[in-house]
Amino acid sequence: MTTAGWLVTGAAVALVAGLPYWLPRSVVALRVRIFARVGGEEGIRAPGREVPAAEFKRVYGHPAANGRSRGAALSDLFWYWLSPGPEVHQEHLEPGPRYDDVARTTRQILAGLSRDQWTELVGRCTRRVLDELDGHARVHRVRLRDLMMPVWAEIYYEVVFRAPCPRHVRDLITGNADDVVTALKCTGLRHMDRRARLTAHLRDRLAHDPPPVPLPSSLSEREQAYYLQGTFFNTAVVQMSEAMAHLLLALATHLPVQDRLAGGEEDPDFLDRVVNETLQHFPLFGVAHRITSGEIPRDGREPIPAGSVLLFDYPEYQGSGGDPFDPDRWLNPDTRPSASIPFGVTANRPCPARGFAVLTMRVAAEATLRRFRLESSAEHTRSLPSRGPCLLVPRTGGSWSPVRRRIRLAAMRLADRWAAVPRSLTQLVLGSYMVWDARRQGLCRNYFAASSGGSAPSVVVGR
Repeated sequence: MTTAGWLVTGAAVALVAGLPYWLPRSVVALRVRIFARVGGEEGIRAPGREVPAAEFKRVYGHPAANGRSRGAALSDLFWYWLSPGPEVHQEHLEPGPRYDDVARTTRQILAGLSRDQWTELVGRCTRRVLDELDGHARVHRVRLRDLMMPVWAEIYYEVVFRAPCPRHVRDLITGNADDVVTALKCTGLRHMDRRARLTAHLRDRLAHDPPPVPLPSSLSEREQAYYLQGTFFNTAVVQMSEAMAHLLLALATHLPVQDRLAGGEEDPDFLDRVVNETLQHFPLFGVAHRITSGEIPRDGREPIPAGSVLLFDYPEYQGSGGDPFDPDRWLNPDTRPSASIPFGVTANRPCPARGFAVLTMRVAAEATLRRFRLESSAEHTRSLPSRGPCLLVPRTGGSWSPVRRRIRLAAMRLADRWAAVPRSLTQLVLGSYMVWDARRQGLCRNYFAASSGGSAPSVVVGR
Protein backbone atom coordinates (compact mmCIF):
# COMPACT_ATOMS: atom_id res chain seq x y z
CA MET A 1 0.00 0.00 0.00
CA THR A 2 1.27 3.45 -0.86
CA THR A 3 1.92 6.14 1.70
CA ALA A 4 -1.20 7.98 0.54
CA GLY A 5 -3.20 4.80 0.96
CA TRP A 6 -1.93 4.34 4.50
CA LEU A 7 -2.81 7.93 5.30
CA VAL A 8 -6.33 7.54 3.93
CA THR A 9 -6.80 4.27 5.82
CA GLY A 10 -5.49 5.79 9.05
CA ALA A 11 -7.73 8.80 8.67
CA ALA A 12 -10.76 6.57 8.06
CA VAL A 13 -9.95 4.44 11.12
CA ALA A 14 -9.51 7.55 13.26
CA LEU A 15 -12.77 8.97 11.96
CA VAL A 16 -14.71 5.80 12.78
CA ALA A 17 -13.02 5.35 16.16
CA GLY A 18 -13.89 8.91 17.07
CA LEU A 19 -17.57 8.63 16.11
CA PRO A 20 -18.82 8.44 19.72
CA TYR A 21 -16.97 11.66 20.54
CA TRP A 22 -17.88 13.96 17.66
CA LEU A 23 -20.98 12.62 15.91
CA PRO A 24 -23.55 12.92 18.75
CA ARG A 25 -22.53 16.53 19.44
CA SER A 26 -22.67 17.39 15.76
CA VAL A 27 -26.12 15.86 15.43
CA VAL A 28 -27.37 17.73 18.52
CA ALA A 29 -26.13 21.01 17.04
CA LEU A 30 -27.88 20.23 13.76
CA ARG A 31 -31.11 19.32 15.56
CA VAL A 32 -30.98 22.61 17.48
CA ARG A 33 -30.73 24.51 14.20
CA ILE A 34 -33.65 22.56 12.74
CA PHE A 35 -35.69 23.19 15.89
CA ALA A 36 -34.86 26.91 15.77
CA ARG A 37 -36.01 27.15 12.17
CA VAL A 38 -39.40 25.73 13.16
CA GLY A 39 -39.88 28.82 15.33
CA GLY A 40 -40.06 30.87 12.17
CA GLU A 41 -38.31 34.07 11.26
CA GLU A 42 -40.24 35.91 13.95
CA GLY A 43 -38.69 33.87 16.75
CA ILE A 44 -36.80 36.02 19.30
CA ARG A 45 -34.36 34.10 21.46
CA ALA A 46 -33.91 35.00 25.11
CA PRO A 47 -31.22 35.36 26.17
CA GLY A 48 -29.91 36.54 22.83
CA ARG A 49 -29.01 39.59 20.84
CA GLU A 50 -32.47 41.17 21.09
CA VAL A 51 -33.24 40.06 24.67
CA PRO A 52 -30.04 39.91 26.74
CA ALA A 53 -29.85 37.88 29.93
CA ALA A 54 -30.34 41.00 32.06
CA GLU A 55 -33.83 41.44 30.56
CA PHE A 56 -34.79 37.76 30.59
CA LYS A 57 -36.96 37.66 33.72
CA ARG A 58 -38.60 41.03 33.11
CA VAL A 59 -39.61 40.10 29.57
CA TYR A 60 -40.68 36.59 30.62
CA GLY A 61 -42.83 37.98 33.42
CA HIS A 62 -44.42 40.81 31.42
CA PRO A 63 -48.24 40.52 31.21
CA ALA A 64 -48.08 40.73 27.42
CA ALA A 65 -45.89 37.61 27.20
CA ASN A 66 -48.99 35.50 27.80
CA GLY A 67 -49.82 33.79 24.50
CA ARG A 68 -49.45 30.03 24.67
CA SER A 69 -50.16 28.39 21.35
CA ARG A 70 -52.00 30.53 18.85
CA GLY A 71 -49.76 32.16 16.28
CA ALA A 72 -46.54 30.18 16.83
CA ALA A 73 -45.22 27.59 14.38
CA LEU A 74 -43.66 25.70 17.30
CA SER A 75 -47.14 25.08 18.72
CA ASP A 76 -47.93 22.62 15.95
CA LEU A 77 -44.93 20.57 17.03
CA PHE A 78 -45.72 20.65 20.74
CA TRP A 79 -49.40 19.83 20.15
CA TYR A 80 -48.27 16.93 17.98
CA TRP A 81 -46.02 15.58 20.75
CA LEU A 82 -48.58 16.09 23.54
CA SER A 83 -51.63 14.65 21.76
CA PRO A 84 -54.27 13.61 22.52
CA GLY A 85 -55.89 16.63 24.12
CA PRO A 86 -53.25 19.34 23.63
CA GLU A 87 -56.07 21.87 23.25
CA VAL A 88 -56.86 21.44 26.97
CA HIS A 89 -53.31 20.91 28.21
CA GLN A 90 -52.79 23.41 31.02
CA GLU A 91 -49.50 24.68 29.63
CA HIS A 92 -50.98 25.35 26.19
CA LEU A 93 -54.36 26.87 27.03
CA GLU A 94 -54.66 30.53 26.11
CA PRO A 95 -55.34 33.01 28.94
CA GLY A 96 -58.99 33.31 29.87
CA PRO A 97 -61.79 31.69 31.88
CA ARG A 98 -61.03 28.19 30.60
CA TYR A 99 -57.42 28.38 31.67
CA ASP A 100 -58.41 29.86 35.04
CA ASP A 101 -60.83 26.96 35.60
CA VAL A 102 -58.19 24.36 34.74
CA ALA A 103 -55.40 25.99 36.76
CA ARG A 104 -57.67 26.35 39.80
CA THR A 105 -58.56 22.65 39.66
CA THR A 106 -54.89 21.64 39.43
CA ARG A 107 -54.05 23.73 42.48
CA GLN A 108 -56.95 22.22 44.43
CA ILE A 109 -55.90 18.66 43.58
CA LEU A 110 -52.28 19.28 44.57
CA ALA A 111 -53.22 21.19 47.72
CA GLY A 112 -55.29 18.26 48.97
CA LEU A 113 -52.23 16.71 50.61
CA SER A 114 -50.26 18.14 53.51
CA ARG A 115 -46.46 18.02 53.58
CA ASP A 116 -46.62 14.98 55.86
CA GLN A 117 -49.01 13.24 53.48
CA TRP A 118 -46.77 14.02 50.51
CA THR A 119 -43.79 12.64 52.44
CA GLU A 120 -45.61 9.43 53.34
CA LEU A 121 -46.98 8.92 49.83
CA VAL A 122 -43.70 9.47 47.99
CA GLY A 123 -41.73 7.32 50.42
CA ARG A 124 -44.25 4.48 50.23
CA CYS A 125 -44.45 4.45 46.43
CA THR A 126 -40.66 4.66 46.04
CA ARG A 127 -40.09 1.75 48.40
CA ARG A 128 -42.74 -0.35 46.66
CA VAL A 129 -41.14 0.10 43.23
CA LEU A 130 -37.66 -0.58 44.63
CA ASP A 131 -39.01 -3.78 46.22
CA GLU A 132 -39.85 -5.02 42.71
CA LEU A 133 -36.21 -5.14 41.66
CA ASP A 134 -34.85 -8.64 41.19
CA GLY A 135 -34.12 -9.86 44.70
CA HIS A 136 -31.52 -12.34 43.46
CA ALA A 137 -29.33 -9.70 41.82
CA ARG A 138 -26.50 -8.39 43.96
CA VAL A 139 -26.09 -5.33 41.77
CA HIS A 140 -28.86 -3.91 39.61
CA ARG A 141 -28.17 -2.25 36.27
CA VAL A 142 -31.04 0.16 35.64
CA ARG A 143 -32.11 3.14 33.59
CA LEU A 144 -32.96 5.70 36.22
CA ARG A 145 -35.80 7.33 34.29
CA ASP A 146 -37.39 3.93 33.73
CA LEU A 147 -36.97 3.13 37.42
CA MET A 148 -38.57 6.36 38.58
CA MET A 149 -41.48 6.57 36.13
CA PRO A 150 -43.64 3.91 37.87
CA VAL A 151 -43.01 5.70 41.17
CA TRP A 152 -44.52 8.95 39.94
CA ALA A 153 -47.29 7.16 38.06
CA GLU A 154 -48.45 5.67 41.37
CA ILE A 155 -47.99 8.95 43.23
CA TYR A 156 -50.02 11.11 40.87
CA TYR A 157 -52.77 8.54 40.44
CA GLU A 158 -53.24 8.54 44.22
CA VAL A 159 -53.02 12.34 44.33
CA VAL A 160 -55.84 12.62 41.77
CA PHE A 161 -58.11 9.77 42.81
CA ARG A 162 -57.13 9.43 46.52
CA ALA A 163 -56.86 5.66 46.05
CA PRO A 164 -53.94 3.26 45.45
CA CYS A 165 -52.95 2.80 41.82
CA PRO A 166 -53.72 -0.69 40.43
CA ARG A 167 -50.75 -2.29 38.67
CA HIS A 168 -52.45 -2.44 35.26
CA VAL A 169 -53.30 1.26 35.49
CA ARG A 170 -49.73 2.07 36.46
CA ASP A 171 -48.65 0.27 33.30
CA LEU A 172 -51.06 2.37 31.24
CA ILE A 173 -49.73 5.59 32.77
CA THR A 174 -46.06 4.68 32.35
CA GLY A 175 -46.70 3.50 28.78
CA ASN A 176 -48.32 6.83 27.95
CA ALA A 177 -45.65 8.93 29.68
CA ASP A 178 -42.78 6.95 28.19
CA ASP A 179 -44.25 7.27 24.71
CA VAL A 180 -44.60 11.04 25.06
CA VAL A 181 -41.08 11.63 26.36
CA THR A 182 -39.58 9.22 23.81
CA ALA A 183 -41.23 11.23 21.03
CA LEU A 184 -40.14 14.53 22.60
CA LYS A 185 -36.52 13.33 22.58
CA CYS A 186 -37.00 12.03 19.01
CA THR A 187 -35.72 8.56 19.94
CA GLY A 188 -38.96 6.97 18.74
CA LEU A 189 -42.16 7.80 16.89
CA ARG A 190 -45.49 8.31 18.64
CA HIS A 191 -47.76 5.33 19.37
CA MET A 192 -51.21 6.86 19.60
CA ASP A 193 -52.86 3.52 20.39
CA ARG A 194 -50.79 3.33 23.58
CA ARG A 195 -51.93 6.79 24.58
CA ALA A 196 -55.55 6.06 23.60
CA ARG A 197 -55.70 3.14 26.04
CA LEU A 198 -55.05 5.49 28.95
CA THR A 199 -57.66 7.93 27.64
CA ALA A 200 -60.23 5.13 27.49
CA HIS A 201 -59.45 4.06 31.05
CA LEU A 202 -59.74 7.62 32.36
CA ARG A 203 -63.07 8.19 30.61
CA ASP A 204 -64.42 4.98 32.11
CA ARG A 205 -63.09 5.87 35.56
CA LEU A 206 -64.58 9.37 35.42
CA ALA A 207 -67.95 7.97 34.39
CA HIS A 208 -68.15 5.49 37.27
CA ASP A 209 -65.86 6.73 40.05
CA PRO A 210 -64.75 10.36 39.61
CA PRO A 211 -62.06 11.94 41.81
CA PRO A 212 -63.04 13.81 44.98
CA VAL A 213 -61.98 17.18 43.56
CA PRO A 214 -64.52 18.21 40.88
CA LEU A 215 -62.92 18.56 37.45
CA PRO A 216 -63.24 21.77 35.39
CA SER A 217 -66.88 22.35 34.52
CA SER A 218 -65.87 24.20 31.35
CA LEU A 219 -64.56 20.95 29.88
CA SER A 220 -66.59 18.15 28.32
CA GLU A 221 -66.28 14.61 29.71
CA ARG A 222 -63.74 13.70 27.07
CA GLU A 223 -61.78 16.90 27.67
CA GLN A 224 -61.72 16.18 31.40
CA ALA A 225 -60.00 12.87 30.65
CA TYR A 226 -57.57 14.70 28.35
CA TYR A 227 -56.92 17.26 31.09
CA LEU A 228 -55.94 14.57 33.62
CA GLN A 229 -53.93 12.68 31.04
CA GLY A 230 -51.98 15.73 29.91
CA THR A 231 -51.46 17.56 33.19
CA PHE A 232 -50.90 14.71 35.65
CA PHE A 233 -50.20 11.50 33.75
CA ASN A 234 -48.09 13.09 31.06
CA THR A 235 -46.36 16.28 32.20
CA ALA A 236 -46.22 15.62 35.95
CA VAL A 237 -45.06 12.01 35.60
CA VAL A 238 -42.52 12.82 32.88
CA GLN A 239 -41.09 15.91 34.58
CA MET A 240 -40.71 14.34 38.01
CA SER A 241 -39.24 11.13 36.57
CA GLU A 242 -36.73 13.16 34.59
CA ALA A 243 -35.94 15.32 37.63
CA MET A 244 -35.29 12.23 39.76
CA ALA A 245 -33.18 10.62 37.03
CA HIS A 246 -31.03 13.76 36.87
CA LEU A 247 -30.73 13.91 40.67
CA LEU A 248 -29.78 10.25 41.10
CA LEU A 249 -27.40 10.31 38.13
CA ALA A 250 -25.74 13.44 39.54
CA LEU A 251 -25.20 11.58 42.80
CA ALA A 252 -23.90 8.52 40.93
CA THR A 253 -21.35 10.62 39.05
CA HIS A 254 -20.33 12.77 42.04
CA LEU A 255 -19.52 10.14 44.65
CA PRO A 256 -18.09 12.55 47.28
CA VAL A 257 -21.48 14.31 47.33
CA GLN A 258 -23.28 10.97 47.64
CA ASP A 259 -20.91 9.77 50.37
CA ARG A 260 -21.51 12.96 52.32
CA LEU A 261 -25.24 12.27 52.22
CA ALA A 262 -24.86 8.60 53.12
CA GLY A 263 -22.52 9.44 55.98
CA GLY A 264 -25.35 10.94 57.99
CA GLU A 265 -23.72 14.34 58.29
CA GLU A 266 -25.68 16.71 60.49
CA ASP A 267 -26.76 19.02 57.69
CA PRO A 268 -30.47 18.53 57.07
CA ASP A 269 -30.50 21.00 54.18
CA PHE A 270 -27.62 19.52 52.21
CA LEU A 271 -29.82 17.28 50.05
CA ASP A 272 -32.04 20.27 49.23
CA ARG A 273 -28.93 22.08 48.00
CA VAL A 274 -28.02 19.02 45.92
CA VAL A 275 -31.49 19.17 44.34
CA ASN A 276 -31.07 22.89 43.61
CA GLU A 277 -27.65 22.30 42.07
CA THR A 278 -28.99 19.46 39.94
CA LEU A 279 -31.83 21.60 38.60
CA GLN A 280 -29.32 24.37 37.88
CA HIS A 281 -27.07 22.11 35.83
CA PHE A 282 -29.83 20.04 34.24
CA PRO A 283 -32.99 22.18 33.92
CA LEU A 284 -36.12 20.24 33.04
CA PHE A 285 -37.18 22.75 30.39
CA GLY A 286 -35.30 23.44 27.20
CA VAL A 287 -36.95 26.25 25.25
CA ALA A 288 -40.34 27.64 26.28
CA HIS A 289 -42.13 29.70 23.67
CA ARG A 290 -44.57 32.51 24.38
CA ILE A 291 -46.52 34.73 21.97
CA THR A 292 -46.86 38.41 22.86
CA SER A 293 -50.42 39.75 23.02
CA GLY A 294 -49.20 43.35 23.03
CA GLU A 295 -46.05 45.42 22.89
CA ILE A 296 -43.46 44.88 25.62
CA PRO A 297 -41.73 48.23 26.26
CA ARG A 298 -38.05 48.32 27.20
CA ASP A 299 -35.80 51.06 28.50
CA GLY A 300 -33.50 52.39 25.81
CA ARG A 301 -34.49 49.72 23.30
CA GLU A 302 -37.20 49.19 20.72
CA PRO A 303 -40.31 47.53 22.19
CA ILE A 304 -40.97 43.89 21.38
CA PRO A 305 -43.92 43.97 18.95
CA ALA A 306 -47.25 42.26 19.52
CA GLY A 307 -47.44 38.86 17.87
CA SER A 308 -43.76 38.09 18.45
CA VAL A 309 -42.73 34.54 19.34
CA LEU A 310 -40.37 34.63 22.31
CA LEU A 311 -38.09 31.62 22.74
CA PHE A 312 -36.97 31.43 26.38
CA ASP A 313 -33.89 29.21 26.59
CA TYR A 314 -33.61 27.86 30.15
CA PRO A 315 -30.21 26.12 29.84
CA GLU A 316 -28.64 29.13 28.15
CA TYR A 317 -30.03 31.54 30.75
CA GLN A 318 -28.94 29.42 33.70
CA GLY A 319 -25.51 28.78 32.20
CA SER A 320 -26.14 25.09 32.75
CA GLY A 321 -23.02 22.98 32.98
CA GLY A 322 -20.65 25.92 33.00
CA ASP A 323 -19.62 25.59 36.67
CA PRO A 324 -18.41 22.66 38.79
CA PHE A 325 -21.11 20.67 40.59
CA ASP A 326 -21.02 22.37 44.02
CA PRO A 327 -24.16 22.19 46.20
CA ASP A 328 -22.55 24.34 48.89
CA ARG A 329 -22.51 27.43 46.67
CA TRP A 330 -26.21 27.77 47.59
CA LEU A 331 -25.20 28.54 51.18
CA ASN A 332 -23.74 31.94 50.34
CA PRO A 333 -25.82 34.68 48.68
CA ASP A 334 -22.64 35.88 46.96
CA THR A 335 -22.03 32.53 45.24
CA ARG A 336 -25.63 31.42 44.76
CA PRO A 337 -26.64 31.55 41.06
CA SER A 338 -28.78 34.59 40.34
CA ALA A 339 -29.98 33.21 37.02
CA SER A 340 -32.03 30.31 38.32
CA ILE A 341 -35.61 29.57 37.27
CA PRO A 342 -36.11 25.80 37.74
CA PHE A 343 -39.89 26.20 38.00
CA GLY A 344 -40.37 29.12 35.66
CA VAL A 345 -41.15 32.74 36.52
CA THR A 346 -43.79 33.51 39.16
CA ALA A 347 -45.45 36.18 37.02
CA ASN A 348 -45.95 33.85 34.05
CA ARG A 349 -47.63 30.57 35.00
CA PRO A 350 -44.92 28.96 37.14
CA CYS A 351 -44.86 25.18 37.55
CA PRO A 352 -47.76 24.11 39.81
CA ALA A 353 -45.41 21.71 41.63
CA ARG A 354 -42.92 24.37 42.66
CA GLY A 355 -44.10 24.34 46.29
CA PHE A 356 -43.37 20.67 46.94
CA ALA A 357 -41.12 19.41 44.10
CA VAL A 358 -37.90 19.72 46.12
CA LEU A 359 -39.56 18.04 49.13
CA THR A 360 -40.79 15.07 47.12
CA MET A 361 -37.50 14.68 45.25
CA ARG A 362 -35.69 14.63 48.58
CA VAL A 363 -37.98 11.93 49.97
CA ALA A 364 -37.59 9.71 46.90
CA ALA A 365 -33.81 10.19 46.89
CA GLU A 366 -33.53 9.35 50.60
CA ALA A 367 -35.54 6.17 50.13
CA THR A 368 -33.23 5.13 47.27
CA LEU A 369 -29.98 6.05 49.02
CA ARG A 370 -30.91 4.17 52.17
CA ARG A 371 -31.00 0.98 50.12
CA PHE A 372 -28.40 1.49 47.39
CA ARG A 373 -25.12 3.13 46.53
CA LEU A 374 -25.38 4.63 43.06
CA GLU A 375 -22.54 4.36 40.57
CA SER A 376 -22.38 5.39 36.92
CA SER A 377 -19.84 6.40 34.32
CA ALA A 378 -22.41 7.51 31.75
CA GLU A 379 -22.25 10.92 30.13
CA HIS A 380 -24.76 13.13 31.94
CA THR A 381 -26.50 15.57 29.61
CA ARG A 382 -29.57 17.71 30.13
CA SER A 383 -31.56 15.92 27.44
CA LEU A 384 -30.94 12.52 29.11
CA PRO A 385 -31.57 10.51 25.91
CA SER A 386 -29.88 7.44 27.43
CA ARG A 387 -32.44 7.47 30.28
CA GLY A 388 -29.68 7.44 32.90
CA PRO A 389 -27.78 4.11 33.00
CA CYS A 390 -26.68 3.35 36.55
CA LEU A 391 -25.58 0.56 38.87
CA LEU A 392 -27.50 0.15 42.14
CA VAL A 393 -25.17 -1.47 44.66
CA PRO A 394 -26.93 -2.78 47.81
CA ARG A 395 -25.70 -1.13 50.99
CA THR A 396 -26.24 -4.38 52.90
CA GLY A 397 -25.47 -7.92 51.85
CA GLY A 398 -23.12 -9.17 49.18
CA SER A 399 -22.13 -7.17 46.12
CA TRP A 400 -19.57 -7.21 43.36
CA SER A 401 -15.94 -6.64 44.23
CA PRO A 402 -14.58 -3.13 43.56
CA VAL A 403 -12.51 -4.44 40.67
CA ARG A 404 -15.52 -6.09 39.03
CA ARG A 405 -17.57 -2.91 39.48
CA ARG A 406 -14.84 -0.80 37.88
CA ILE A 407 -14.76 -3.16 34.91
CA ARG A 408 -18.56 -3.01 34.64
CA LEU A 409 -18.52 0.80 34.82
CA ALA A 410 -15.85 1.02 32.13
CA ALA A 411 -17.92 -1.29 29.93
CA MET A 412 -21.02 0.86 30.61
CA ARG A 413 -19.13 4.01 29.63
CA LEU A 414 -17.92 2.48 26.37
CA ALA A 415 -21.34 1.01 25.56
CA ASP A 416 -23.05 4.32 26.36
CA ARG A 417 -20.73 6.24 24.06
CA TRP A 418 -21.27 3.87 21.13
CA ALA A 419 -25.02 3.67 21.76
CA ALA A 420 -25.11 7.45 21.30
CA VAL A 421 -24.04 7.08 17.66
CA PRO A 422 -27.10 5.23 16.26
CA ARG A 423 -29.33 7.05 18.75
CA SER A 424 -28.16 10.44 17.48
CA LEU A 425 -28.81 9.44 13.89
CA THR A 426 -32.23 8.12 14.90
CA GLN A 427 -33.00 11.41 16.60
CA LEU A 428 -31.98 13.33 13.52
CA VAL A 429 -34.10 11.22 11.16
CA LEU A 430 -37.17 10.83 13.36
CA GLY A 431 -36.95 14.38 14.65
CA SER A 432 -36.88 15.76 11.12
CA TYR A 433 -39.80 13.52 10.18
CA MET A 434 -41.87 14.61 13.17
CA VAL A 435 -41.15 18.27 12.47
CA TRP A 436 -42.42 17.73 8.91
CA ASP A 437 -45.42 15.64 10.01
CA ALA A 438 -46.39 18.15 12.70
CA ARG A 439 -46.29 20.99 10.20
CA ARG A 440 -48.30 18.86 7.75
CA GLN A 441 -51.02 18.04 10.28
CA GLY A 442 -51.06 21.55 11.74
CA LEU A 443 -53.03 20.51 14.83
CA CYS A 444 -52.77 23.89 16.54
CA ARG A 445 -53.03 25.98 13.38
CA ASN A 446 -56.14 24.16 12.16
CA TYR A 447 -57.75 24.19 15.60
CA PHE A 448 -57.65 27.96 15.87
CA ALA A 449 -58.46 28.48 12.20
CA ALA A 450 -61.66 26.46 12.59
CA SER A 451 -62.70 27.92 15.95
CA SER A 452 -65.45 30.50 16.11
CA GLY A 453 -67.47 32.20 18.80
CA GLY A 454 -65.21 30.87 21.59
CA SER A 455 -65.85 27.23 20.76
CA ALA A 456 -63.36 25.06 18.95
CA PRO A 457 -63.56 21.73 17.16
CA SER A 458 -62.03 18.53 18.38
CA VAL A 459 -58.45 17.88 17.39
CA VAL A 460 -58.10 14.83 15.18
CA VAL A 461 -54.77 13.13 15.66
CA GLY A 462 -53.06 10.97 13.07
CA ARG A 463 -50.45 8.26 13.43
